[in-house]
Amino acid sequence: MSVSQNTITFTIVTPDGVVYDDDQVAQVSIPTTTGEVTILPHHISLISVLAPGELRVKKVDGHEVAMAVSSGLLEVMAGNKIRILADTAERAEQVSLERAEEARARAQELLQQVKAGDDVMFARLQAKIEKELARAGVARKYRKIKV
Repeated sequence: MSVSQNTITFTIVTPDGVVYDDDQVAQVSIPTTTGEVTILPHHISLISVLAPGELRVKKVDGHEVAMAVSSGLLEVMAGNKIRILADTAERAEQVSLERAEEARARAQELLQQVKAGDDVMFARLQAKIEKELARAGVARKYRKIKV
């Protein structure tokens, strides 16, 4: 497909490789630590920190793709290019609500056992809980839309 001046080339890369790559994107809404950002064609250059949450891609044909993402970086570049480097990213339909809830519950249990002085472990468990809450939220929302 040829890239138009009014489309975005959007790529998500995780440690497992490229999980999304499309050059026919109209807009992308991305959770960041400062709030949700919606990127349209011709957006100014930007670098931001991802927050766990729902990422929404609206394609030129009107089709929408919802994904659960965790921490990482967002880069908006000249030439209508967006790249996300994320720890994890998965499509809403691939998220197992049951597994996300189980992982969140395990992290909550471990959080209760962490010693008061272990700030690093506390922060890791908090991040895990936020990631799993985001995954579960996206899975719930997607299931409601499909039903």
